[in-house]
Amino acid sequence: MSADLAAALSRLPEYLAWHVLLSASALALGLLISLPLAVAAARNRHIRWPVLAGASLIQTIPSLALLALFFPLLLVVSALSEDVIGQGFSALGFLPALLALTLYSMLPIVRNGATGILSLDPAIIQAAEGVGMTPRQRLFQVELPLAAPVIMAGVRTAAVWTIGAATLSTPVGQTSLGNYIFSGLQTENWVLVLFGCGASALLALVTDQLLGLIEVGAARRDLRRIGVGAAGLVAGVVLALLPLASFGQPASYVVGAKNFSEQYILAELIAERIEDRGGQARLKEDLGSAIAYRALASGEIDVYVDYSGTLWANVLNRQDNPGRQAVLEALTRELNARDGVLVLGSLGFENAYALAMKAERAQALGVSDLADLSRLAPQLTMGGDLEFFARPEWRSVVETYDLEFRNRRSFQPTFMFRAVSSGDVDVISAFSSDGRIAADNLVLLDDPRGALPPYDAVVLVSPERRDDVRLLAALRPLIGAISVETMQQANLSVDRDEGKVRPAEAARALARRLELP
Repeated sequence: MSADLAAALSRLPEYLAWHVLLSASALALGLLISLPLAVAAARNRHIRWPVLAGASLIQTIPSLALLALFFPLLLVVSALSEDVIGQGFSALGFLPALLALTLYSMLPIVRNGATGILSLDPAIIQAAEGVGMTPRQRLFQVELPLAAPVIMAGVRTAAVWTIGAATLSTPVGQTSLGNYIFSGLQTENWVLVLFGCGASALLALVTDQLLGLIEVGAARRDLRRIGVGAAGLVAGVVLALLPLASFGQPASYVVGAKNFSEQYILAELIAERIEDRGGQARLKEDLGSAIAYRALASGEIDVYVDYSGTLWANVLNRQDNPGRQAVLEALTRELNARDGVLVLGSLGFENAYALAMKAERAQALGVSDLADLSRLAPQLTMGGDLEFFARPEWRSVVETYDLEFRNRRSFQPTFMFRAVSSGDVDVISAFSSDGRIAADNLVLLDDPRGALPPYDAVVLVSPERRDDVRLLAALRPLIGAISVETMQQANLSVDRDEGKVRPAEAARALARRLELP
């Protein structure tokens, strides 16, 4: 517990700094856009409904989806920019998170701003016009000052929403307090989860109270309260951002990782090997499968580990299964030709998608493979990870074996294993290198008709780094060096209930076990 807390505290300055920078930037940009829209909506009834409806529509989009949608959009814009002016920009991390959170902050500001202005006593407006005020003078000297308390209430709501939603920016590569939550959920490190939630909640509470001072000051025409609240906000932002000034030069290499324990361990292992050779490495963790590959192909990250079956189905959109070696050869050839991505080779093990059941449950039902499962599926409940039921592999299994379960439920991987162990679901989409398969007494169901492709863990290098001598020297000794049993042990050391270690510790233990040059 104390070690986990110490590790969380050591990362707090960086995570908090990025979280504050992102939230403050999004809220400031949201204010710049929303206040003029609110004034326009209040003064022109013809645009009022479209403006308010548009802001409401954005709010109905789940914040995580909104964050993810900006990544491919920005990739396209960046490519166009590079073609037109010879200069692209990063589509991963801060920019997509900033744009999504800006949109997410707009509704309460627009709605409260328009409502505050429209709610003013008409006699006041008539008096302002009667003394000869221009529309501009009336706005800045009468309407906005009188509506300020209502507007500030909207700003407070927007600030709390933005700070909370910023924790979801981690999957698009933006460091935030959400890093604690995503990694903690995956590794069942509840200290990290609670620390991330608590830090985000405290930040939102402090921000809300300081904005509350400004709101009360605006309502009472109390400049002292307004000044204290504004000074507190400015001081808080400056203090939070100070650690960013000490980070120095950006890392030489960016190592990507998806959102499960094996990926954390392998990313830490690669980063450590890079640093042993004099390079600087920075991790971009909790990336979605599609985002990770696109980020590599576009040079947003330099190296990461993916799986041949995922690349085969999701990147090349192939549904056939020519065999393990043929898939590897085709991937190496086609990813190089299409995107300039280097498939350096397999690490030596497969982390294959497979359907799994509790051993005693499978034995009681007489199920040993997917053909057996198809006969009983209408009586059973299937659990999958968050993306499995949307993947082409699932469609292939369903079509090949005509599977139709009584119910399907999606889980974060850690809770998926909990669900099958407790009997909440009967079957799950497991991963063959997961140490919990043996620890939880699960059995993998055979796939006699080859519906699922092979899933060799392969090292991918970005087009910009494919000839980087230092990076390749760090990576090549890993090729073919890790057996599935070794990887299962490393994964279990992070995922087990008692005596678990952090991914960085598991990576160091794995490196010692492999005795790599």
